[in-house]
Amino acid sequence: MATTDRYSPADVQRILGLTSKQLERWDRLRLVSAQKEEGERYYDFRDLIGLRTIKQLLEKGVSASRLQRAVSALKEKLSQVETPLSQLRILSDGKDVVVEHGEARLEPVSGQFVLNFETRELNERLRVMTDGRSAGDWLAMALAYDADRRQRAQAIEAYDRCIGADPGNVEAMLNCGTLYYEDGNFEQAAGYFERAVELDESSALAHFNLGSVLEDMGRVEEARQHLRQAVRLEPGYCDAHYNLAFVCEKLGAIPEAREHWAAYVKLDPVGPWAAQARQRLAAGTVGKTAGTK
Repeated sequence: MATTDRYSPADVQRILGLTSKQLERWDRLRLVSAQKEEGERYYDFRDLIGLRTIKQLLEKGVSASRLQRAVSALKEKLSQVETPLSQLRILSDGKDVVVEHGEARLEPVSGQFVLNFETRELNERLRVMTDGRSAGDWLAMALAYDADRRQRAQAIEAYDRCIGADPGNVEAMLNCGTLYYEDGNFEQAAGYFERAVELDESSALAHFNLGSVLEDMGRVEEARQHLRQAVRLEPGYCDAHYNLAFVCEKLGAIPEAREHWAAYVKLDPVGPWAAQARQRLAAGTVGKTAGTK
């Protein structure tokens, strides 16, 4: 492959008008993933075609999870097609997916072909996801909705559906709790984070999230206990050190606060809150004025 056929993630974002978050989510959903060679991540021209197809379909209203299910089915049923998004013509009416394969049109999941009449081009609605969705289906759908702030309600519903199908899904609980937290609904957020901690006491993120929301609820000592646990589990968790330092100041535990300010500065010397941490260390005083949350 010529070097001109390689495109860095930054090149792809510029050429197609995408964001790094979109590329990460599509990689996570296994739609199109960057290739790797000698530690460098890149895309080839075929990947660009696939990414452009994804963008166009999403702009028409097709959810990323629906597209993921269709692509997975195509890979299984059309073994000769290595990359469906770039090798096949994929159409949509904004809700459903139609794949052109030769002279016919294919339903991705069932593999059944449908008549290719122009007057009925997209009226043959092909349901890619059924009512019997798995927890993984719901999680993929929730992640797709989560990427768009206008679809937060749909994301929360999908996360709840995932948890209903898999009550032990900690990732869905943390993500759903975070949406409630960002909306200022601390009680709901705390409920999800508490369940996550109960299910996985070894999760530093779960303890961090719970400690952070408990602080905002005024339950400061409980917050300190969970933030302490977060840094015990993950000593390099700089944000946990930062929030814990603030909580300790609120409780008048200045020596402990200074310990965590110093840890934050050491771990993230040029981070967004490093200057404030240094000011706190120099002043050695109290009061919360900012946070990482």
